[in-house]
Amino acid sequence: ITDRNLMKTGLPDRVRKLAVDGGVQAEIYDGVHIEPTDASLAEAVSFAQGRNFDGFISVGGGSSIDTAKVVNLLTTYPAPLLDYVNRPIGKGLPVPGPLKPHIAVPTTAGTGSETTAVAVLDILALKVKTGISHRYLRPSLGIIDPLNTLTCPPMVTAATGLDVLTHAVESYTTRPYHARPKHNPAERPAYIGANPLSDIWCEKAIEYVGRYLRRAVMNGLDLEARMYMALAATIAGIGFGNAGVHIPHAVAYPVAGMVRNYWPPDYHAEEPLVPHGISVVVTAPAAFRFTYPAAPERHLKAAALLGANVSGVAVPEGAEVLPRALVGLMRDLGVPNGLSALGYGEGDIPALVEGALKQQRLLVNSPRAVGAEELKGILLEAMAYW
Repeated sequence: ITDRNLMKTGLPDRVRKLAVDGGVQAEIYDGVHIEPTDASLAEAVSFAQGRNFDGFISVGGGSSIDTAKVVNLLTTYPAPLLDYVNRPIGKGLPVPGPLKPHIAVPTTAGTGSETTAVAVLDILALKVKTGISHRYLRPSLGIIDPLNTLTCPPMVTAATGLDVLTHAVESYTTRPYHARPKHNPAERPAYIGANPLSDIWCEKAIEYVGRYLRRAVMNGLDLEARMYMALAATIAGIGFGNAGVHIPHAVAYPVAGMVRNYWPPDYHAEEPLVPHGISVVVTAPAAFRFTYPAAPERHLKAAALLGANVSGVAVPEGAEVLPRALVGLMRDLGVPNGLSALGYGEGDIPALVEGALKQQRLLVNSPRAVGAEELKGILLEAMAYW
């Protein structure tokens, strides 16, 4: 399962040949949509239905991997897509049982989807981005080879790398695991809050992004930078797949779902598109300024891991350190300057707030209680940063 742009590199054909040479018959589906939609997923499921595949190989970025997750789910346990989509948009029904084997071969250093139990999609009629979350969605195997990311163009590298960063920082600053309400194991959410294990992965991922993302964007053939960014994406995926993300990702769903007339460089999109990493990072500085009082030491530690100088910074004066580091990175990478650069204005804020409030599974992870008024303030601050 891959996309047509990646087909031009020859990688999916090479993967198929390896399977065939190993005695495994394989077919290629290359209709993956950048940022999957309910319509694109229906086409992929239609292709797979009736062919009785024994398993799936996804080759590409998070869009290909997430498409394979959904195809695996809906061909193994057929049901309307919205039955599995997270509440309140869908019914949020649990996956009935284990799925077929799924080997994920990422070609971007971004989503970490090869490690996670989540698939993200747009519901076109509702103009909303949502997801399916269940531990059975997690791929059976991830094959991470930085050589597969060398052809990733600069803006795709930047956007996916910023997704890595927000995964790690959000998970590092999310509500701690011991503050989460207790659940029956069968009903326990995929995201359990920041904990000593997720902290290990998130800290290292933040450090690697601070050290290597600029290099990977400036020189796509910098193999050392590509290697550490690929590693950062995977370990951040392990971290956030365990701890969970919060405000920036919750707000990113309507930011991407309500896309105006933004055409991102390097994406070869067929319609306006806000790449996921961009939709997340444009509100991250404002969001972390808001969450700082709930966990100041963690916000300062994240900034230090990213490369900020925090020596001599007292906790009461530290709220700007992490946002300043993020804005500096955004400027260096040439990403849009806040929501206004994506075509949004203050008149869009009520709809963006409404869309974000539908992502309660993410907002509940915020270390500081957040409602409509707080989201409005964050979005106003995120209109422009420089």
